[in-house]
Amino acid sequence: MGRAFEFRKARKMKRWAAMSKAFTRVGKDIVMAVKEGGPDPDHNSRLRAVIQNAKSLNMPKDNIERAIKRASDKSQGDFKEVLFEGYAPHGIAILIETATDNNTRTVANIRSYFNKCDGSLGTSGSVEFMFDHTCNFCVNPEGIDPEELELEFIDFGAEEVFEDEDGLHIYAPFESFGAIQKELESREIEIRSSGFDRIPQVSKALGEEEAADVEKLLELIEEDDDVQNVFHNMEE
Repeated sequence: MGRAFEFRKARKMKRWAAMSKAFTRVGKDIVMAVKEGGPDPDHNSRLRAVIQNAKSLNMPKDNIERAIKRASDKSQGDFKEVLFEGYAPHGIAILIETATDNNTRTVANIRSYFNKCDGSLGTSGSVEFMFDHTCNFCVNPEGIDPEELELEFIDFGAEEVFEDEDGLHIYAPFESFGAIQKELESREIEIRSSGFDRIPQVSKALGEEEAADVEKLLELIEEDDDVQNVFHNMEE
């Protein structure tokens, strides 16, 4: 198995996948998708993908519909996607994806977490180059040969295809998302969920005490309401 498989296996165990926080993230994703392309998922591929993710988290249909309706209201504020980069103790690189309606607040909070844990908030581009920005899809594996699918989707950008208990996964570069989504839909292959990851090119192993220092910072960041995703290069 490749790096995407190992990355996914480690991410599944993360505490930030708690359902309550996941619902909050999806709610913001819905707002941003509706603001960008409108409330009709048939004509908004980003919203279509977010709805699939919401369903994969067992988010009630009524909740999804209410979120779309709220997002369509002109009085609903918008969220801006902001990427933060920095270093945790012991040289661990961290990337933080946020969705915020108050960037001043978010910057102050993120900076305070790094300061409290002896880390350092970096400038744009300081660690992003250490991660591969990828897209991913989880599809219904029924009637699909993973090896054949991988060969067929290489032309659309697929780099790694594997199966686990959740379904059949396709990983590709970030810019391949639209082409793969369109091809899966044209083949009527059920997409269970999709999204984006930042996979570290090289992971760094730490001792137990050093890892605990990094985990302390990660916990503070992940608990912030403006934070959508956190990526790092510490070996799990």
